[in-house]
Amino acid sequence: MSSTGTIKKVAGPLVIATGMRDANMYDVVRVSDENLTGEIIEMHGDQASIQVYEETSGLGPGAPVVSTGVPMSVELGPGLIGSIYDGIQRPLEEIMRVSGNSLKRGVQVYSLNRDKTWEFKPCVAVGDEVEAGDIIGTVQETEVVEERIMVPFGVKGRVKDIDAGKYTVDETVATIETENGDKKVKLMQTWPVRRNRPYKKKLQPDKPLVTGQRVIDMFFPIAKGGTAAVPGPFGSGKTVIQHQLAKWAEADIVIYIGCGERGNEMTDVLNEFPELVDPKTGKSLMQRTVLIANTSDMPVAAREASIYTGITIAEYFRDMGYSVALMADSTSRWAEALREMSGRLEEMPGEEGYPAYLGSRLAQFYERAGHVVSLGKEGREGALSVIGAVSPQGGDISEPVSQATLRIVKVFWGLDSNLAYQRHFPAINWLTSYSLYLDDMGKWFDENVESGWSEGRQSMMTLLQEESELNEIVQMVGMDALSPSDRLKMEAARSIREDFLNQNSFDEVDTYSSLEKQYTMMKLVMSFYNKSVKALADGADMNALISMPAREAIGRFKYTPEDQVEVRYKEINDELDAEIKAAFEKEDL
Repeated sequence: MSSTGTIKKVAGPLVIATGMRDANMYDVVRVSDENLTGEIIEMHGDQASIQVYEETSGLGPGAPVVSTGVPMSVELGPGLIGSIYDGIQRPLEEIMRVSGNSLKRGVQVYSLNRDKTWEFKPCVAVGDEVEAGDIIGTVQETEVVEERIMVPFGVKGRVKDIDAGKYTVDETVATIETENGDKKVKLMQTWPVRRNRPYKKKLQPDKPLVTGQRVIDMFFPIAKGGTAAVPGPFGSGKTVIQHQLAKWAEADIVIYIGCGERGNEMTDVLNEFPELVDPKTGKSLMQRTVLIANTSDMPVAAREASIYTGITIAEYFRDMGYSVALMADSTSRWAEALREMSGRLEEMPGEEGYPAYLGSRLAQFYERAGHVVSLGKEGREGALSVIGAVSPQGGDISEPVSQATLRIVKVFWGLDSNLAYQRHFPAINWLTSYSLYLDDMGKWFDENVESGWSEGRQSMMTLLQEESELNEIVQMVGMDALSPSDRLKMEAARSIREDFLNQNSFDEVDTYSSLEKQYTMMKLVMSFYNKSVKALADGADMNALISMPAREAIGRFKYTPEDQVEVRYKEINDELDAEIKAAFEKEDL
């Protein structure tokens, strides 16, 4: 039911309209004769506060406002994969075709192409009983993604007719006979962005989202269906890490939200992603990716919608039974949009001017992640993992957005600008980061990779922590004041930092490490330390131990191709044994 009112006041992206008594919260409205898109975010009697997602310059009191009577929704169906949208799911390429290179206001375009036809293959027959979430057919959307057409939420009954063939997204592919009459099913469905898509059951997140990045998989793993935050100052590598995860993480679908980032960063994403080769399929990475580009020079209010647009699309693919990875870069810019709108609404500010409800809004976003059993008789398992970058000013994570995020997420990858300046990638600080999924997933690693995974991880982390304590002594009195055993600890920790944790994202071998290779690397590094400790106790020369040529071979082991890992491991281990034996002979001389 539509409602028409008039503008009373314009304050940046906020428009106050009167005469909107019949409108509802979160209804989409068309503002002025230019048909600008907005959303009602507050109602007082017949007065509506409207968040406008386009530039409002030139608007004035008296202009009309028309409510569409429906909430802000996204179109879900074939055509999503490979698309580049703005924050309110308008396809940027289509807008450019309609309005040219200068983005005009009020342009209305469909989110999904209405002219393109898709080959539909039914999975059910006439007479079959179906319910919400059941897959009734498939469409091959790209070479690597099969779109599964599901019965819409709230529909249950018997298939009355269904036919294979070529259809556009808004043509009927099946009719379902229900208690309330016949329901037509199209390739496309819509869903309100602020409403979580339902599922049957949420599962314990106990399987890792393998990323191929050693510091993440070994020390601070994220679960499939888990949440992670990547806070860090400017230049510490947040965006690069998200690009690496988009390319290598064990996810079927990638949703990348550029939320308020600088235009040049989003341009890099838009240029690079189509050219990146997906290592799993050999095709373009865009064949399993949806991009939402909402740069810092676009209207501020649209940042708020972009987060919800992205996660609703992600939930849709999760419901099909896919593992989805969502990258939000960055939630700090989204929070700035909340702060601006809150100020315009003259709400009581919280800490640093952010609204008092910042924490609950962040929680509403992150809680939509999860490993779930979807609706439908089949009970498919799908996972939605959310990785949010946070950009605290000056890298100070004591500010409200970082603190609110850390209270919600289970994984914290703290980026360190000092490591970034030392060209250590990923620049994740191993002393400040953590993962709360370790206890749940330790058993999985021990059972599915090697039984000594958890024990080896703990040994390496202990060495790194002891190195940090010894560093304080070294800075005061020098390395020579350390005992031989402490010198050995320092050398082993350096090997862990430089040989294991440091990863070359530009090297085609080292950019990704399988879990098996990671475990073998860990065994090599710890083998050097454990054998050297024993040799030192038996009287070997400490200088001979730390200058063994085999250490260089251990450092270069990361560049060993996956199919040569076992052979090379045995060779280096044999070298290590021979050189430790030689260290005793030097001592005897």
